[in-house]
Amino acid sequence: MFQLVKSLQKAEKRNFKLYVKRNSSNEDLKIIELFDVLDKMDEYNETVLIKKINSIKKEQIANRKAHLYKQILASLRLLETTDNIDIQLHEQLDHARILYNKGLYLQSLKILDKAKENAKQHNQYSFLVPILFLEKKIESLHITRSLEDRARQLSNEANDVVDHISLITKLSNLALELYGWYIKNGHARNEADEKTVNEFFKVNLPEEAINPKDFYQRLYLFQSYCWYAFIMQDFLMYYRYTQKWVELFHEEPGMIEIETAHYIKGLHNLLSAHFDLQNFEKFDAMLDEFEKFADSDVVKRNENNSIQVFLYLYTGKINRHFMYGTFSEGLALVSTINEKLREYSIYLDRHRVLVFYYKIASLYFGSGDYENTIVYLNKIINWKVDLRSDLQAYARLLHLIAHYELGNFNLLEYLVKSVYRFMAKLENLGPVEEDVFKFLQRSFSLTPNQLKPEFEKLLNKLKQYEKDRLATRAFAYLDIISWLESKLSNVPVGEIIRQKAVAHKRNLLKENKEIIT
Repeated sequence: MFQLVKSLQKAEKRNFKLYVKRNSSNEDLKIIELFDVLDKMDEYNETVLIKKINSIKKEQIANRKAHLYKQILASLRLLETTDNIDIQLHEQLDHARILYNKGLYLQSLKILDKAKENAKQHNQYSFLVPILFLEKKIESLHITRSLEDRARQLSNEANDVVDHISLITKLSNLALELYGWYIKNGHARNEADEKTVNEFFKVNLPEEAINPKDFYQRLYLFQSYCWYAFIMQDFLMYYRYTQKWVELFHEEPGMIEIETAHYIKGLHNLLSAHFDLQNFEKFDAMLDEFEKFADSDVVKRNENNSIQVFLYLYTGKINRHFMYGTFSEGLALVSTINEKLREYSIYLDRHRVLVFYYKIASLYFGSGDYENTIVYLNKIINWKVDLRSDLQAYARLLHLIAHYELGNFNLLEYLVKSVYRFMAKLENLGPVEEDVFKFLQRSFSLTPNQLKPEFEKLLNKLKQYEKDRLATRAFAYLDIISWLESKLSNVPVGEIIRQKAVAHKRNLLKENKEIIT
């Protein structure tokens, strides 16, 4: 109740009060008093609420809150009718039922026919089920003198819709379960994970999904391949299917407004694919496109769209600083991100907040501010959640390295053992992590002169894993190679990454010239 009240904009609050005064009795007007008290609260407090409302007895509060909740939603529904196709279709179906209940069967059928065309035009096939159900009810119970073969036509139409929705359901289930696996575990940790995900994907990918033509069938098929490829760290496949995902909306631009959240997620994933493949120019172009979309009316007039754009646009902005090694410049984003995290706190899921904390910690680490790195990593470590075991593990590893940089050797011996046990328990220990732990354990007894050869030895070992997909999982979370190179050359890690970015661009330019020649 409190969250709903605090989510309302000024126009929505004004509309709610007008709606209640116009449609309620004097007794019901008491909920406006309840609304005003809740609106003025910064945090919900039941005791304060009861003290401030004299017109409502303590035992009536629960019922009043339930009634207020219902009335707010009813007032919001009136505002949302023209903007949402699903609400429009519900309204058409409601009108058809009202006409049917009044015995106006032909008028009801006319409304249903319009609703059916509207649903098909906007790919809303799930709405065809209740529409056809009411059509069949009218035709089977009443003499409407409709077309001669109406019964067969409706029967075939219903069967087609059921088959259509069945495939959408199977594909959306597959996409959802793969995404759920990633949220819980991150990328595949080992061969056992790869085998599990691979078998699950093969078993649950419907045979009839070979060449889908419907918008939603294609959308969920592309999403399924997208999550499968991302889990398996096949970033080229990930890129191909995120590209198909976004292109699908460009082929049917009308669906951008209907499924804006899916479009925003597609833009984010395509941006992430360019980041993973280090496609600098395409990443920059995509980020510019995303920023322009963020300024569109489709985003601005919908709170959910604005929140999603904030999450993914700022993730992209941080990733750009990671790509170019401009960590110190990237810190300018932190205050805005923290402000937005506070503003949207009642809406955000814990997973998104954790990702931001890790990315902010990485910005501080790259800029050489190890104390603030630890501050943000502690937010992850001390937050007892069952999400992203990979993020929990690598937050602890980065936390360990930050303490190493600060010279907190009195803590390190305990932390190394603790983090090692934690990562082993979560099955996040690969060859890269094992070698890093061995180095840290040895480093306690080494003199400064002995350290440099050990850094070099570790770097050479880790470089052998760069082409091993499972081993390089660690590099997706922590650029340990650039850190080691910075230690050996006595150059900030950001400068090392900048040099790599320049070299990468130079090589791409050279390759393109050779292709043209």
